Amino acid sequence: MTAKVIVLAVLVAAAMARPRPQYYGAPAPVPIRPAPFHNRPSPIPAPSYAPSYSRPAPVPLGPAQYNFDYSVSDNFGNDFGHQENRNGYNTQGTYYVQLPDGRLQKVTYVVNGDSGYVAQVEYQGEAKYPAYHPAPSYHPAPSYG
Repeated sequence: MTAKVIVLAVLVAAAMARPRPQYYGAPAPVPIRPAPFHNRPSPIPAPSYAPSYSRPAPVPLGPAQYNFDYSVSDNFGNDFGHQENRNGYNTQGTYYVQLPDGRLQKVTYVVNGDSGYVAQVEYQGEAKYPAYHPAPSYHPAPSYG
C-alpha cells in the first residue's frame, strides 16, 4: 500500500511541476501622435511620363504614298511574296503563297477610300495528294512453342 501512495504522490507532483502554456493577449494600444510639422517629409512629386524630347513628332503633310515589294523562295519549299502600291486613299496589291498541295494561291486586292477591302483569290496549278500507305506499327514477336 505504501508503494501505491508513493507512486500517486509522484504522479501528482509531476503533473503540478509541468509548465503551463502561457496565453498572451493583444498588446496594449500605443497612442500615435502626429509628427511635428517641421519633421514631416516633403511630398514626392508625381512622375512625369512625357517624352524626354521637346520637339513635337512630325505630322505628315499629305496623304500616304508608298510602294513596297518582297518575295521569299528557298530550298525548303517556301515561296511567298507581297507587293502593294498606295497613293492617298487608293491602295492596290497582290500577295501569293505556295500551298502544301503544290498550288500557288494568289490574292489581288483593291481598297478605294471607304469602299472596303475587295479581294480576288486565284489558284494556279493542280492539287496533288500522294497516296497514303500507312506502315504497320505493330510487329508481333515470334513465339517459340
